[in-house]
Parts: sequence; C-alpha cells; structure tokens
Amino acid sequence: MKRAKFFTVIVLAIALALISFGPAMAVEKLPTCWMPEHETFMPWYAKMQGWDKQEGLDMELLYFDSGMAQLEALPARQWVLGATGGVPMTMGALRFNAQMIAQGNNESIANTVFVRPDSPIAKVKGWNKDFPNVLGSPELVKGKTILVTTVSSVHYAMSLWLKVLGLKDADVVVKHMDQSSIMAAFESGVGDVACIWAPYSYTAEDKGWVKAGDPMDCGAALTIAMVGDEKFCNENPETVAKFLRIYLRGVNMLREEGSSERLVKLYQKFYQEWAGMELTDAMAKKDIDKHPVWTLPEQLELFDASKGESTAARWQRLIAEFFSGQGKLTADELKKVNASGYVTDKYLKMVGEVPSWK
Repeated sequence: MKRAKFFTVIVLAIALALISFGPAMAVEKLPTCWMPEHETFMPWYAKMQGWDKQEGLDMELLYFDSGMAQLEALPARQWVLGATGGVPMTMGALRFNAQMIAQGNNESIANTVFVRPDSPIAKVKGWNKDFPNVLGSPELVKGKTILVTTVSSVHYAMSLWLKVLGLKDADVVVKHMDQSSIMAAFESGVGDVACIWAPYSYTAEDKGWVKAGDPMDCGAALTIAMVGDEKFCNENPETVAKFLRIYLRGVNMLREEGSSERLVKLYQKFYQEWAGMELTDAMAKKDIDKHPVWTLPEQLELFDASKGESTAARWQRLIAEFFSGQGKLTADELKKVNASGYVTDKYLKMVGEVPSWK
C-alpha cells in the first residue's frame, strides 16, 4: 500500500512539473543553414545569449561549406531559413522556390579586383566619370591576363569592373584558379590582375596590392541574402518574423559596438569554434569592418518597391543578368527568375520592435 502511494506521489509530482514548466520549455525547432562566414556570427551569438529561446524558437545552426551545398539540401527540408550568397540566392529562387526575406550583410568590399602597385592600370583613376573610384582604362586592360575563380562572387566583381571600362570577359584572358593558387601565382609574377575574396583580400592589402575596383565601386552590390523556403515561409510567417528579429538584434549590436575589443575577441572565438579558423586581432577587426550590416529601417528602405524596382531586387537582377551572360541561365530562365517576385519585404514588415541586445 505504501509503495502504491509512493508511486502515486511521484506521478503527481512529474505531472505538476510538466504543467509548471511545460509552457516555458515549449520551443519550436528551427533548422537553419549557415556558412563559415561573417553573417553566421549573429545567430551564433544569439544562441549563446539565448535570444532564440526568448522568441520561442530553438535554432539549429547547420554548417554548409558553400551556397550550392545549401541549395542541394533545401528540397529535403534539411533547413527552412538561413543565409546564403547573392549568387546562389538567384539559383535557389529559380530552381527551388527560395525567397529572399532580408539582407544579411554587404560582401561587396570583401570581393576585390587587384593590380600590382607598379601596374599602369593603377595610375589611371576615374576613366569612366560615372565611377570615379574605379582604376584602369580600356586600352590598359584589354588583352590582359586576369586570375579569377570563375562563376563566383569575384568573377561577378571582375565582370562589373570590365563593364565600367567598356569591356567584357572576351576582351581579356581569363585564367581560372582557386583563391590560394591565385595568391601564390600573382605573388610570383603570373597574371596582370587578381580577383580576390576575403580573407585572402586582407593578405593582398597587406602585401600592398592596389584595389582597382569592387562591386560597390562599379555601381552594384554583392550581398548575403537571408533566405527561406517559400512553402515554410507562407505557412509560418510569424516564425519567419521571429527569426529576422533575432538576426536584427545581432545587427544592432554590430552597428552600436563596431569592431570593439569585446566583439573582436568574440568574433575570434566564433571563427575558432564554428568555422575552425584562427584569426588574428587585425584580421577579425577587418572582417567585421568590411561587412557592413543594415538595421530594420535600412532594410525596409532597401526592399521598398513603392516607386518601382527596389534596390534589393535590382542588385539581384544584376546578378541574374551576369549568370545569363555567362551562359548559366537561358533567356527564359532569366525572365522567369526576374518575374518571380522572390525578393520580398513581407516578413520584414512583420518584425516590429527589435529587442535590445544588451
């Protein structure tokens, strides 16, 4: 009898515990996709601070080494929200009905066209008056050998640079290499121009190589896109808004603190633990500074289409046109992706007030 009473008490205690703590523990599992890059610092920090739990979410941060690897996992719903590059975002919208729900950060100034300090190209600035910061001229660049990782963010930067100078890929010698090989080859005297992304671009700057242009200099932009599965977003708009609120909380922290000593140390910890990379203080500071982020009001302005094509949509259209020019999209596919309306501010408008990060 005593034993039966004992078990009754235990069962009641467990039931009371579930009633008492159940609602507080009830969180929505949310698989999200990320790469070992700057934009992942915000959700990584959010998990450490428990910001996702405060929104009733349990974000799972899934590691992918590239945007295309992320897209391959989307049809199986391995993730439903996250961040990807502007280039794979275009393909995701075309192939997998992915939506661009916000901007992650601006990678433009981390994808750079470099020349050597003694190059004649470095001596001519503003040949095209509409782009005063771009170096070079058609006569100086035509026929030159350019080292680049093709069909990538730096290839896009290279093509934009050539376009400003009235040239196209066919007017130069394009030599495909991976980024580490480009660094070694250009250092040894191979090629006339090198197209480099971060963190290799920081080493290039330290070596004294001269920036000839980047996407922003050339009137475009290359951004990280906050991405979502269309079906999930349509069915769970409040969850998407919560996800963006968490991310934008980290954005506000970066905007207010900048590359402070505290953030630099945290950023190094993030890269070491999540990306498996060691960054010096200088590299961590530079990576933070060279990836500008947008607050909620700034995001809403970028996505505003009340007077025609939004800035965010224009940036993505230019990327799609680049793909088409490279033969990676047919004319019909280009028309389809540009008309799909995948760039949307629907969920940004639902975010409301972003909580303080402090």
